[in-house]
Amino acid sequence: MNAHPWLSVLIPTYNGDQYLKDTLNSILEQNERNVEYIIIDDGSTDRTLSIIKNYEDKIPIKLFERKRIGNWVANTNFALQNASGDYVCLLHQDDLWLNNRLKIIKEILNNYPDTDLLLHPSIFINDRGKKLGLWTCPLPAFPKYVDRDILIESLLIQNFISIPAPIFKREIALQVGGMNEKLWYTADWDLWLKIAFHKRDEKIIYYPYPLSAFRIHSSSQTVVRSSKTGEFYNQLNVVAHDCLDRWDVSAYRKKRIRSLAEFSIQVNTILARMAHGKGSRLELIKLLLSSFSLGFLGVYKYLRYSRIHERIIARLKANII
Repeated sequence: MNAHPWLSVLIPTYNGDQYLKDTLNSILEQNERNVEYIIIDDGSTDRTLSIIKNYEDKIPIKLFERKRIGNWVANTNFALQNASGDYVCLLHQDDLWLNNRLKIIKEILNNYPDTDLLLHPSIFINDRGKKLGLWTCPLPAFPKYVDRDILIESLLIQNFISIPAPIFKREIALQVGGMNEKLWYTADWDLWLKIAFHKRDEKIIYYPYPLSAFRIHSSSQTVVRSSKTGEFYNQLNVVAHDCLDRWDVSAYRKKRIRSLAEFSIQVNTILARMAHGKGSRLELIKLLLSSFSLGFLGVYKYLRYSRIHERIIARLKANII
């Protein structure tokens, strides 16, 4: 009889046959037991389901075939409701795990069993799997715990956490209500912030070496759906301002971070427009130069927390902007 799973992996799929084999192969290479893989398929019409079924004798998959609803967030919540692991993580059909990811994570959690949220960097890869750069988190490194307000402050300026990176307690994810199904672009950012807000003594660890790969390509959901730049802008605003309003810090600190968050939203909106041929590099440069109005400390915090250099370089290499 299999032991209780220590980890549940939530994998929403839809017409992902181009990259899904690579994703599942990266799971196979982990060679870790007592992990459950919950795949929620959203009515795929390509070879996605046949690929998944070819791996069912190699990976402990729980497959749910659903009628098309077109909402990866709702499908992720469905997977969360059906998960039984103590911890949960997300893995999208075009992303990858790097070697020994689960071994390293399990060792950390065994040594620090009160951990609520564990983060690590990812590498950017392109449609062919070529490395484009590193995507890091501007946080104090393990074995120190990350101060909850430092995580909130930095995350409000920019979501620097890639989808395949976090590992978090299932119980906490359920207590905060899972993901907001109205947010097709910012649901993950919203979830990381809700987990951070969950309690003041949150135990957060940042392991400073990459353990996953985040794929940048023109057909990704984030690129395709960010073409609706008005909705894109509104979703960023909703998450940032809702969290700022509930953040229990001094009015001065909140005001400073609000101005940085609003500036970051403007930058991200221009980057989204550029990805769809609606914005220009000159427009982006002018906006970045205007950041000096934020003051020296403001510019420093924006550059540090936004990881703008990492994100832009990777997208330039991938010909996304």
